Amino acid sequence: MSTTETWLTPAAHRKLQEEYGMLTTVGRTHIAERLAEARSHGDIRENADYDAAKTEQGLMEARIRKLRHLLDNSTVGEAASDGTVQIGSIVRLMDEDGSEDDYLIAIPENRVPGFLLASPEGPLGTALVGAVVGDDVTYDAPGGKFTVTVLAVRPYDG
Repeated sequence: MSTTETWLTPAAHRKLQEEYGMLTTVGRTHIAERLAEARSHGDIRENADYDAAKTEQGLMEARIRKLRHLLDNSTVGEAASDGTVQIGSIVRLMDEDGSEDDYLIAIPENRVPGFLLASPEGPLGTALVGAVVGDDVTYDAPGGKFTVTVLAVRPYDG
């Protein structure tokens, strides 16, 4: 896992806790029932239902581990408002074509309707952290080299 600070909004933290609770109770019960049903069909060596249930179980357990890690190793709260772009900031950017968009600098679990997301581990998010209003920020992305201008910075307050 990354050593970058993992910041979560209170709403994202609640959502992840609810998902974790559901997966570790209802989800595990559902998988156990599927496995029991598949085993009742006979030889598990050539049982597609059993294989599918085991695959689903593995994916669910991986998600549970990821959620537990996020919940145990995250900072929950509001971003500071010192004028710099940081994890938890809402940043209004203008691209080279003159179009403007608002970005939330955070991991995908913080996705909020109305804002684009720039992960602090991605090219744009990494380049933006530490910038201030008026800065031109250039970053390399898979589609080439891009420059954006920071028009406004504020902490996310949702």
